Amino acid sequence: MSFLHDDLLDLALQALEDTVENLYITSAEATTYAEAQTTYKLGTKASPAFTGPVNGDSSGRKTTIDAITDGTVDATGTATHWALTDNSASKLLATGSLSASQAVTSGNTFSLTAFAVTIPDPS
Repeated sequence: MSFLHDDLLDLALQALEDTVENLYITSAEATTYAEAQTTYKLGTKASPAFTGPVNGDSSGRKTTIDAITDGTVDATGTATHWALTDNSASKLLATGSLSASQAVTSGNTFSLTAFAVTIPDPS
């Protein structure tokens, strides 16, 4: 396939925005909902805010997860990844690496700079 209209990419990104209930910081990259929500979970931000969809930095379309300053740290460890979940449907929707790992301590808060989820144009 060599072409998808931006509207189709935006539909997928809008569905992600509409479905996400929690952002988790995790000690490893989750591959299942259970890993994100339990096994590797170090912290939680309920209902993260999004900006987009807009043009991607180099191609496609992106939505940005806005900066977080008030995430709750649930366990002590080193956060290396993020995970977006639909808790009502027990679904892992997206994961990725943090721009830098961060040590976190249970009972504190965590912060993340804004980051994007991008769907590239087909090639």
